[in-house]
Amino acid sequence: MVTELYKTFDAQFELDLIDEIAEVGKFVEVSAGEILMDIGNYIKSMPLLLSGAIKVLREDEEGDELLLYYLEQGETCSVTMACCMGHTKSEIRAIAETDSMIVMVPVQKMEEWMAKYKGWRNYVFESYHNRLNELLNTVDSIAFKNLDQRLVDYLKKKVEVNNDNRIRNTHQEIAYDLHTSRVVVSRLLKKLEKMKKLALHRNYIRVLDL
Repeated sequence: MVTELYKTFDAQFELDLIDEIAEVGKFVEVSAGEILMDIGNYIKSMPLLLSGAIKVLREDEEGDELLLYYLEQGETCSVTMACCMGHTKSEIRAIAETDSMIVMVPVQKMEEWMAKYKGWRNYVFESYHNRLNELLNTVDSIAFKNLDQRLVDYLKKKVEVNNDNRIRNTHQEIAYDLHTSRVVVSRLLKKLEKMKKLALHRNYIRVLDL
């Protein structure tokens, strides 16, 4: 995992910073579907993603979820970062989309590195910028796009982060992510199948031409 750390951040971080991350960070392997952090938990360390993909979700008062964005190699969650720095409870749920490797950085080191390393400062600011843009895209998608287009965008992103055109989520799981009903998702998937955009199989969806 240390090798993955150097490969992932060699272009972004100073060598001394990578050495410090390797020394104080906790390396963790997680399996697809595993919850990394949950709503209401206090966060004492921040994840840096070395490989794989993580999906970040928000929950409403009824317990229904909405997919906010994915984290991919070399990225971190700025919402988690804000909770760490502010010593507040998490307002998001992070679940491994695929088998992933992560290094967890202690919160006290995050503050120290802000003053010590330009590479870390740039990384933090860029992470906030990227996540804000993704959150705005999510808001725009809900406000301005119909569910047909949101579903297509969702399926495209799933193919991208998993590097596989077979989507193994159930219709209900897709409905949870899009904050809608299983019946609506099933109807729209059937519509896309008739348009030859995808093929519905017993245990997976094969994306053909979205």
